[in-house]
Amino acid sequence: MVRQLRPKKQLLVASVIGAMLVLAGCSAETTAQWGRFGLPESASDRAPYIGNLWVGAWIASLVVGVFVWGLIVWVMIRYRRRTPDEHPRQTRYNLPLELLYTLVPFLIIGVLFFYTVQAQNSVLAKETTQPATTVNVIGQKWSWTFNYMEDQNPAVGAVVHEAGTIDRIPDLYLPVDKPVRFNLASADVIHSFWIPAFYFKLDVIPGRTNSFDVTPEKLGTYSGKCAELCGTYHAAMLFTVHVVTEEEYTAYLNKLKAAGQVGEIKAPDYPNVVPSVPAEGEKK
Repeated sequence: MVRQLRPKKQLLVASVIGAMLVLAGCSAETTAQWGRFGLPESASDRAPYIGNLWVGAWIASLVVGVFVWGLIVWVMIRYRRRTPDEHPRQTRYNLPLELLYTLVPFLIIGVLFFYTVQAQNSVLAKETTQPATTVNVIGQKWSWTFNYMEDQNPAVGAVVHEAGTIDRIPDLYLPVDKPVRFNLASADVIHSFWIPAFYFKLDVIPGRTNSFDVTPEKLGTYSGKCAELCGTYHAAMLFTVHVVTEEEYTAYLNKLKAAGQVGEIKAPDYPNVVPSVPAEGEKK
């Protein structure tokens, strides 16, 4: 005779079986992404620093979460009311416990802060020598302009550019396994230059040039976007990143050169000071 399971046990068994079926139906790519806690597959040399920080933070959060959930369940069971007239013993304070839940969060924050600073310094570290490829990027409402500073490259011999519009998504070509320096400037408001597969983004600020170095490590096509809410058509600030061989990169730049897209497009100077107000009686 088969004993029938209780409703609660039936629900638990059904949940376990359902979870197993879901996991069995996942592709290897989806399973790998779960291992990265949702991050896309990395494509740059700076990605491991951010990836390790991201995964480590999630693991720390899960450990803290499981510990807290365990305490909640233990307290619910250990100190549950056993008779209708039973009341828990009242305690005014518990000094060791109060010190524990005050100091432990500071300890957790301190450890995360330490590893965050380490990852930040590693990501922002510049190449010891000037990278062979330099791209001056301009963020404007609402697209991007890419200036390839290749006037010292004998295979190109000129600075060439590509400017996107709100109706046309621009392309950014990068040579694989070659260090690239990005110099970021804004023509109007604050934008943010973001290539998710590179695990990196940096603000584009009016009146200031921000720069970073990165080496694309994987051939392919990736998405890029603005990560700062910059106005009405912020969602249109997209660009497509093509990581190609050096030969394909040179051929693309020569194509821009042949099309007459020669010379650097610069962001206009931005008035980053407040105009002075004439004193009373002073001539305007």
